[in-house]
Order: sequence, then structure tokens, then C-alpha cells
Amino acid sequence: MAESHLQSPLISASQFFEIWLHFDADGSGYLEGKELQNLIQELQQARKKAGLLAHVLPTEENFLLLFRCQQLKSCEEFMKTWRKYDTDHSGFIETEELKNFLKDLLEKANKTVDDTKLAEYTDLMLKLFDSNNDGKLELTEMARLLPVQENFLLKFQGIKMCGKEFNKAFELYDQDGNGYIDENELDALLKDLCEKNKQELDINNIPTYKKSIMALSDGGKLYRTDLALILCAGDN
Repeated sequence: MAESHLQSPLISASQFFEIWLHFDADGSGYLEGKELQNLIQELQQARKKAGLLAHVLPTEENFLLLFRCQQLKSCEEFMKTWRKYDTDHSGFIETEELKNFLKDLLEKANKTVDDTKLAEYTDLMLKLFDSNNDGKLELTEMARLLPVQENFLLKFQGIKMCGKEFNKAFELYDQDGNGYIDENELDALLKDLCEKNKQELDINNIPTYKKSIMALSDGGKLYRTDLALILCAGDN
């Protein structure tokens, strides 16, 4: 079924979802290596010319690529976008917040869609990126929109702490006990994390890590719930 959609000059968002699931064999949220090669080869055969994922969706429906082009110039920009749309600071982008995100994104691209189409896009985003099917997107789930080379969150995924460990670390590096971590305290925390996790983290990238994480802060104040998005696995 997915292969037949590639032969159509234009496809719907739901048909794109079928194509994505077909070629994203490992369910990682990325098309890379052999997966991307398979898509390109089949697209070449179907359309008789080379193409990429950008050519599969018609322009008015290609909101995933609009996001990458307009919002993902860096991981820092992604973090700022997350903070903007996670309006209640819950640590999740929920359905209505996601609708607002997509609506604003399309408006920036001078695209207008009706409520029905917006609901379809929102549903597709959840199907693609809501890996635990809870009806909302976590930071790490939505970060799968980032190009792999920009997604420093992938590196932190393997070193996340349990809730107890995270709280202990937060209190240790919140040296003045004011309830938040500032840039200098975060720098000390990141240096220690890099020393302990040399295979996952590169100490030379600390300025990049720090700049991206501080984009979640409130006027330079990185509160416990904000840092938890990066370092806490969520268990107790």
C-alpha cells in the first residue's frame, strides 16, 4: 500500500504516515542509512527520477519540513520553540498546544488551513512522534524532528538519572540553594557529567550543550522541572 502512494503526484497526510511507517523499519523516528536508501530507490522507480522525502508531500501539507526549515536552525532554537508552546510548563506538548504550534508554523509559511485539516495534522504528528501513545509529546519525542547531527538530546538519553539521583544532583549543583541552577552551576554539572560519561558526551561540546539547555531557562534561571527534561528518566 505504501509503495502505491509513491506513484501518486500528491498524497494526503495519512498516506504519508503509511509511507513513513513502511520505511522507518526500526521505528526510530528517523529515515537513515538503509531505510533512506530504500525510500529513495523506490521513489526513483515510482517517479522515474531521483527524489527525497521533501518531494513526497505537497507543499501545503509538508509541515514537517516547514518545521525543520524554519524552526530547527539549531538545537537551541528547538528548545526555545519547545518553551514557547509548552505554555503550562508541564513538560509535555499536549493536543491543543500542538495545534497552536502547527497553526503558527503554517501561518509563518503563508499557508492557511481549516480546523479539520489542522486536526488531521495534529493527529499525524502524534502518530509519528508519540512513541508511548499517551496523547502528548515529551521533549525527547518531539526532538526526533531534529536532524541527527543537531540532536544532542540523543547523547543525554543514555545517561539520564532516576528521580532520586536527579534530585540529589540538582541540590548538589544548586550551590547557593536558591532553587534554580544558573549558567555557572550548569557548567560545573556538565563538566562532571562529561568526565563520567566520556563515551557519550564530548567535553569540548560543553558550550553547545549549555547554550541549548539554558534556552529552557527562565531569564537565566534553570529550574528543577526544566533540567529534569534533559537529565531525569522520570522514575523514582
